[in-house]
Amino acid sequence: MVCPVTITDAKAFVSRHHRHNRAPLSALFAVGVSEADEIVGVAIVGRPVARALDDGRTVEVTRVCTTGQRNACSMLYGAAWRAAEALGYRRAITYTLASETGASLKASGWKKDADLAARPSWSSASRRRVQTDLFGVPTRPAESKVRWLKQAAKEGT
Repeated sequence: MVCPVTITDAKAFVSRHHRHNRAPLSALFAVGVSEADEIVGVAIVGRPVARALDDGRTVEVTRVCTTGQRNACSMLYGAAWRAAEALGYRRAITYTLASETGASLKASGWKKDADLAARPSWSSASRRRVQTDLFGVPTRPAESKVRWLKQAAKEGT
C-alpha cells in the first residue's frame, strides 16, 4: 500500500537497503510503500541532476529502493508520478543501469527516453569530485544508463 514517508526516513531507508547508491543529498518529496505497517520501499524525488533538464516543470526520481516485495517498485514509480503531477510538474525522469530491464517503469507507464554512455565519474577539470567511500571503493557503477520519461498528457499546460 502506498504511504507517506518523510525525506529523512526515506534517505535512511536507502542508506540501509540500496544495492549500489547512497541516498541523495536533497529532495523535493518522498513516497513509501508499506506492508503490515512496515515500510518496505521508498522513492525519493528531486530536481533533475542534469542542469539542462531542470526547467522548473520537471522532476527526477533520484532513488527507488525496496526490500524486494513484488510490485513495490512499480507502485513507487506510479505514486511518485501522481504526486509530482498533482504538484504541477509536467515531466518526470529517472535513470536505470543498462543492465536493468526497466520492467517496473514499463509496468507503471514510463517510456524509454535515451540510452546514455557510461560516465565513470562526475569529476571534471573545472569541478573536481571524489566519488569513493572512506576505503577508496567507487560509490557509483561506471555503466551505461537508460533515461526514462513520464509526462503529462497535455504538454505545455
